[in-house]
Amino acid sequence: MEKRARVLIDCEDAKGLVYQIAKVFYDRGLNIDTNREFVDKQNKRFFMRTIVTGVFTIKELEDELQKISPKDAHIRVIEPRDKKIILLVTKESHALGDILIRHADGELGADIECVIANHNTLETLVRRFDIPFFHISAEDMSREAHESKVMQCIKQFDFNYIVLAKYMRILTPTFVKAYPQKIINIHHSFLPAFIGANPYKQAFDRGVKIIGATAHYVTDDLDEGPIISQDVIPVNHRLTWKDMQRAGRDGEKIVLSRALSLVLNDRVFVNGNKTVIF
Repeated sequence: MEKRARVLIDCEDAKGLVYQIAKVFYDRGLNIDTNREFVDKQNKRFFMRTIVTGVFTIKELEDELQKISPKDAHIRVIEPRDKKIILLVTKESHALGDILIRHADGELGADIECVIANHNTLETLVRRFDIPFFHISAEDMSREAHESKVMQCIKQFDFNYIVLAKYMRILTPTFVKAYPQKIINIHHSFLPAFIGANPYKQAFDRGVKIIGATAHYVTDDLDEGPIISQDVIPVNHRLTWKDMQRAGRDGEKIVLSRALSLVLNDRVFVNGNKTVIF
């Protein structure tokens, strides 16, 4: 039976790669619906995202592509379907609320497995959408002990990504290492400027004329993981830092939504500490 798949290839660059890959599709009678490729010439890395339709099995197609690709090739053949996400939150509702509404309207492109919070402030909101909510308080325990409880909760679910929808806690290296390239954060500034706590106050004190938001993968380096999406909002001298914070919330939820759409549709390749986005 004919089906559709996204073919993602990331490898060392080599001559004739596009021809060799396209020949595999042609020999199997597959139709190329769309194709995008990019070569990072500085690091000699090749990236390709192709949508094909036809009759095939994922394993056979991956094996054939592996045979004609460089040895370090990372090849994924993915049938389009909604992915599964887990949301981590604290007290702020704007990013979470936007995701919940998009999910309810069928616009998110993902199933929300659960919401985990270190405060119970947002429980009523989440329950309205019939999504499991877990309150795991961080009071009177170490960061490591709290994260251990969160990880035990996460283990109950099959998921593709963890989304920090204004989860205002710094994650330990142990937690980050457990979910490589699976944690997505929304940071309330235009990184790399104003890393860490209260970036709106930092921006106000610096007298900036734009504020922004950045969605990125989480790594051990605070707010320095590969960037997925960014946007800015113009501001002026009339605004206090709290005014900037209120204005920035709209930007945060829009940037996070855009980043999730890119990731959930398999449009993002991690390239060192950067991303290639098709």
